[in-house]
Amino acid sequence: MAKKGDEFLGDRRKALEEEFFRKENERLRQRLHEQMETEEHRAAISRASGISDPAVLDRLVALGLDGETVTALSLVPLIDVAWADGRMEDAERTAVLSAARAQGVDDASPAGLLLESWLSTPPPPRLREAWTDYVGALSASLEPEQRASLRDEVVGRARAVAEAAGGFLGLGSKVSGREQEILERLEAAFG
Repeated sequence: MAKKGDEFLGDRRKALEEEFFRKENERLRQRLHEQMETEEHRAAISRASGISDPAVLDRLVALGLDGETVTALSLVPLIDVAWADGRMEDAERTAVLSAARAQGVDDASPAGLLLESWLSTPPPPRLREAWTDYVGALSASLEPEQRASLRDEVVGRARAVAEAAGGFLGLGSKVSGREQEILERLEAAFG
């Protein structure tokens, strides 16, 4: 009789162990999945923004951003500078598209479609305000050298757009007074 009781307890112990390991394996699998997802988000943000600093990428992922969100927001300074004089010059349009494609923006992607609408019609001022708020919040979470690096990348891309159609017959300043104001405001947004 003791044999059946031992057998029952042994079977029960085995079932409990299997359940424990099944749950532990599921927990580990879920953790691995989350880690892979984080890596994918980090890579997508890096491709979209041109940011390569792992600490900055980790902070962006922690803020819940993804490649498309960062891509669309990262294009706002380029659009703002391109429309600074109230019109979009062909050279500025080309510079914006070139910068966007260098960031991996596909014309058919949500960011590409949004960009196309901004190239056709100036976006509303609230878009600039949203970008400024985003950069302000992001800057507050970055170390000073990370913030400076990000600022230099963003302002550098915007300056390239400003210089694309500037000057007269290749002479004089390539950046208009209004474009320079916008570049200064972009720098100031980083705190």
